[in-house]
Amino acid sequence: MSSSLPPPDSPELTALLDGHTPMMAQYLRLKAGHPDTLLFYRMGDFYELFYDDARKARRLLDITLTTRGQSAGEPVVMAGVPVHAVENYLARLLKMGESVAVAEQIGDPATSKGPVERKVVRVVTPGTVTDSELLNDRADTLLLAVSRQRATWGLAWLGVASGQLGLAECGERELGSWLARLAPAELLVDRDELPPALLQCRAARTRRPAWQFDSGLGLRKLCEQLKVASLAGFNAQELGSAHAAAAALLSYAEHTQGRALAHVNTLTVERSSELIELPPTTHRNLELTETLRGEASPTLLSLIDTCRTGMGSRALRHWLTHPLRDRAQALARHGAIAQMLADGVEPLRELLRGVSDVERISARIALRQVRPRELSGLRQTLAELPRLRAVAPRGSALLDSLHAELAPPPAVGELLARAIAAEPAVLLRDGGVIATGFDAELDELRAIGQNCDDFLLALEARERERTGITNLRVQFNKVHGFYIEVTSSGRDKVPADYQRRQTLKNAERFITPELKAFEDKALSAQDRALAREKWLFELLLDELQGFLGPLTALGRALAALDALAALTERAATLDWCAPEFVNPPCIEIQAGRHPVVQARLAETGAGDFIANDCRLDARTRLQIITGPNMGGKSTYMRQVALIVLLASMGSYGRR
Repeated sequence: MSSSLPPPDSPELTALLDGHTPMMAQYLRLKAGHPDTLLFYRMGDFYELFYDDARKARRLLDITLTTRGQSAGEPVVMAGVPVHAVENYLARLLKMGESVAVAEQIGDPATSKGPVERKVVRVVTPGTVTDSELLNDRADTLLLAVSRQRATWGLAWLGVASGQLGLAECGERELGSWLARLAPAELLVDRDELPPALLQCRAARTRRPAWQFDSGLGLRKLCEQLKVASLAGFNAQELGSAHAAAAALLSYAEHTQGRALAHVNTLTVERSSELIELPPTTHRNLELTETLRGEASPTLLSLIDTCRTGMGSRALRHWLTHPLRDRAQALARHGAIAQMLADGVEPLRELLRGVSDVERISARIALRQVRPRELSGLRQTLAELPRLRAVAPRGSALLDSLHAELAPPPAVGELLARAIAAEPAVLLRDGGVIATGFDAELDELRAIGQNCDDFLLALEARERERTGITNLRVQFNKVHGFYIEVTSSGRDKVPADYQRRQTLKNAERFITPELKAFEDKALSAQDRALAREKWLFELLLDELQGFLGPLTALGRALAALDALAALTERAATLDWCAPEFVNPPCIEIQAGRHPVVQARLAETGAGDFIANDCRLDARTRLQIITGPNMGGKSTYMRQVALIVLLASMGSYGRR
């Protein structure tokens, strides 16, 4: 049924819903707005799926399919997942390339007439996921849109969890290189007839209407997003095909997040002519980020990635897969590594262990999805910055610029210190997130609840004395509220003003007018305190929006510093040396070794790698390599490529 619903708010849908129960009519109206997406519909402690969604979820997740009651004269087919375990189910669905719309209760059950109002608050897709539990800490999750205008393919990509926005244009022959380089999680396309490179891409593929891929719309949306009058400052004003891809990209990202992307405020424009070309076959055969079997190790990335933070690992992966032809950036990193080797990096690396993922926390603040403990982690990181700055090496232009960005406005740390409790609850709905002393009204409401124990102990003592029931107890639970419990032996002493609330096997539970009045006051205070906390948390997020720029810059500086420190540690541990760029172009390697094979031999104790020389220049442009099968020919060729690639990304390399 739900797979062929009329459009939302259409007369056809209204007519169809007339025969359904109010609950199913509400569900089907929400489902009509997300026809190609599984809808998780919140009902108490479960997210329920109905009809076709339930059948699909049963097949994908192996959950139980049931029927309950009838709607429009047919049994309601349903399946559900527990709220407390929803992240596990979402992770499984995302790995399968599925998307999920999550509908939460936004109405008040106490005042609602009919079903509590529900609304889709987020859409989780493989390329737009922002939940920390669903993300790979050490790799970016990218959404990529592609659009073709004549012979030019436009690419626009976005890391929703990091705020990374990029544009590029290329010919069809280069598409495979870009896909290997970006490794998107989700691909937005406007047609089914696609070139082989896109069809072979492992990313989840989402079809969007062709009208969304409009270059004029994309240019306007990019300018609005970046708050600029034109893209000339980014050297991107004339990239019509990329603008068309960006139109669909930004519209889709805003749709899934349900709000504007406030943290996306910078743009990277990359050109094939500026990057060292890494075709898919080269990327795969060199085993840069995956082995030939698709495993994460042993690869060149797994060898060099000893970063202490996920931010650093993501930066290092980007450096490896996006090496520039221009040597200025690589030389700056070589200089930073030399300075770090001289000054030492272990104190810095030790402090980086305790650094939170500022980059992703900043994005979640912008999207208003941040959790209390993420804010307490950010607060702790900001408090540690003075110590980190004190041990961070300086002396190169790159290190000095990163050092300057490790000093965000002190007001953000002071705000978090005042607002967030020392050990906040995991979820806002649990309360205990806002610090005592931040808001007088909240403190007053909490005091009522905190005085409960004293009141209950005093009441219990008075009632024991008044009734003569020595084992009388005054207690509370979430189901029945406050009550006085009397065992069977004391039933004949129960006063007339005791009103029976519950009968148990060996006891009776009562309530008195005095206890009922206190219950109303205490429970009301708890509800009001939680509502006050939620309101204060939203105000806090409003205030934090003004610090997004400095926090984003801080995250990127910490990531770069961590990546440089990892490359420095690798250079020292593996006895790597600094490469030298010279003119005219040549390759001269003395006693070179395949870095990954050498490391594996050292780990397993299988022997030493036999070093090889290589010299290629204007006079010697070709080498013919011969030898028996398994004699090391491909290893020799790969080692030369990897040593050159390490140098080009800004790393030291094998001698």
